[in-house]
Amino acid sequence: MKLLEAITKGANILKKNKIPSFFLDSEILIGKILDKKREFIILNQNLEIKKNDYLKYISLIQKRSTHTPLAYLIKSKDFWKSEFYVDNRVLIPRPDTEIIIEEVLSIVRAKKIYNFLEIGVGSGCIVLSILNEIKHLKAVGIDISQKALEVCKINSKRLCLNSRLKLYKSDIDKFDIGKYDLIVSNPPYICRSDLNNLMKDVVDYEPKYALNGGNDGAIEIRKVVKKSSKLLKKGGKLVLEIGHNQKTKVCEILKNNEFYIQKVIKDLRKQNRCIVSIKI
Repeated sequence: MKLLEAITKGANILKKNKIPSFFLDSEILIGKILDKKREFIILNQNLEIKKNDYLKYISLIQKRSTHTPLAYLIKSKDFWKSEFYVDNRVLIPRPDTEIIIEEVLSIVRAKKIYNFLEIGVGSGCIVLSILNEIKHLKAVGIDISQKALEVCKINSKRLCLNSRLKLYKSDIDKFDIGKYDLIVSNPPYICRSDLNNLMKDVVDYEPKYALNGGNDGAIEIRKVVKKSSKLLKKGGKLVLEIGHNQKTKVCEILKNNEFYIQKVIKDLRKQNRCIVSIKI
């Protein structure tokens, strides 16, 4: 069977199961099986593929047709300037989160910052992207999930950054190691009642603990802010990702914990996505 025929068959299966990016996904999945980049797939559509490879490919297509996230099937997600290993132990990195990287890099380059803490490292995409850019920096990362820390360790080794990142399994409530110039966090911020309204790819497959922000979406944010007020040095900065409708609520939480709101940053869709605050 030729490559184009296989891709078309896979795409038709995905289309019938309401996968919006059916043709793109089919190209990426066949590339995974053949261990080839998408560019190769596009330029070699008359290539004959082996029956065994086709069967492996169709197996992935069937899994994708049930809305299993593409990133989990190929065990990979591009974020910032690197490719990260991901699986169902961690949340899949989102493009909107890259605004945190942009902001942190501007902070570090403008001010003498030598170490920082990320609360809830997940795959490590935030902390490792920052360490990869700023060579003098060292970091500490914590996560409540041992499984997430295992994924983060895989990525830190791949990027040769494990010597500059210390990881701890801990809830933020119980973490008391160090004082920091900078704290970064992308905590769970979705209201419990809204979880079932998320895309099937998200709600059925991504870890709930990384999404569920409690009844008002701010339970974990309150914990992060309260503890950050103790872990940050005076004048230190907290960079926090938030839900698009949480600006007023989170600003109030920050002010009640002795933070000055420096700025609120919008994402690619012009929605509030990140708050930068300073410990007074």
